Amino acid sequence: MGFRLPGIRKAIFSANLASSKAVDAPKGYLAVYVGEKMKRFVIPVSYLNQPPFQDLLSEGEEEFGYYHSMGGLTIPCNEDVFQRITSCFTSK
Repeated sequence: MGFRLPGIRKAIFSANLASSKAVDAPKGYLAVYVGEKMKRFVIPVSYLNQPPFQDLLSEGEEEFGYYHSMGGLTIPCNEDVFQRITSCFTSK
């Protein structure tokens, strides 16, 4: 069973294309920019399957689209909220 996320595939492609111009993220990871200061986080692509992260991506798409000039995705939330949400995704 899988999820169909057509926008996500486009986002990953755009992020990978743009990241060749910026500092590359390791294979299996992607760069996201969070908060007003656009702090860069490198996260595992597995986060894209998490429903709370998909909600953040939807908000980001509505506000910014999927392109970021420095490569990666822009997430429109504060850094503390982002870290709190993604800390739940770490494997045990």
